[in-house]
Amino acid sequence: MLNKNISKEEIEKTLQGKGDFVKIDHLSELLKENLPFETKKYVCIKLADIYEEKSMLVDAAKMYEIIGIAAVAFSEKMKYYVKEAELFIKAGQFERADEAMKKAIGLGNASEKTEIYFVIKEFYKKQAGVYERELRRNHAAKMYEKLLEMKISEAEREEIKEKLLKMYEKLGKVKEFFNLQKGRLQ
Repeated sequence: MLNKNISKEEIEKTLQGKGDFVKIDHLSELLKENLPFETKKYVCIKLADIYEEKSMLVDAAKMYEIIGIAAVAFSEKMKYYVKEAELFIKAGQFERADEAMKKAIGLGNASEKTEIYFVIKEFYKKQAGVYERELRRNHAAKMYEKLLEMKISEAEREEIKEKLLKMYEKLGKVKEFFNLQKGRLQ
């Protein structure tokens, strides 16, 4: 069975043929043990993959946060915090995504900070596009509103405003439409 001295191969063997929720249960129990870092990281990544596959995005993000906290190298911490932010964005939890982004940016040098900000901004754009294609206009509008709050170029701002105006029109958000058109919603 699962114990704190278990190897990755033994974990795989134990989980083989099990359903996702049984895997979640086993892996969650294993996380309660005082595991070596590499084993804990492996268990968290396995859990995060299952959670993401099951659209349990907040739980997946929490796993990446745990890995980020436990990681030693700054580059590794940044990578996991960026993944955490991506999953919170997909889950529509902007405040938590901002917290994860700040953790990642706080660890980087000037060029890494710029890169992280760009990547996070692209996550928002990508998710807004997904929502548009799925005709989930209200969700897309929230993503575009969030993008307008971020540091973006004037060209990006104009492009996002145009998309947001279309969203507001389709959603019947007349007040927001006119406020954005008049430039009151930045």
